[in-house]
Amino acid sequence: MSLASYIGCNIEISINDDDYSDDSFYIGSCFADKHDLLNVKKYQFTTPYVYEVSSHWGIKISEYTTPEICAESKKKLIELCKIMDSYLEKGDFFELYSCWVGEEAEEREGEITLQMNNFDIDQIEIPEKTLVIFEK
Repeated sequence: MSLASYIGCNIEISINDDDYSDDSFYIGSCFADKHDLLNVKKYQFTTPYVYEVSSHWGIKISEYTTPEICAESKKKLIELCKIMDSYLEKGDFFELYSCWVGEEAEEREGEITLQMNNFDIDQIEIPEKTLVIFEK
């Protein structure tokens, strides 16, 4: 199985999965199919536009994650916030949800809200099946 991360937002954003490389972070398909995207939209998000964010593995920051995956996830999250900052206006938000592919319709285990440009990356925890709302 693969850990996928999804974002939901109220605006369309550019998909850049044509620029894929093993170490790049991009917005576009990797593990999920159309059915997975529909399920995460229906069961987890409140927004009309849903995208997979990819780079070979989803974003998971937890005490149960290896230090390597945790560090990589923090780097991905910072990059994601930079990308979304260029799309969103003050007062907008985007949602982030990570789960194992096929578990998009399952009950979420948590929900947190963070200010997109005002959180300490070393003080947050984002386990799988947690909806994170990033407000700008």
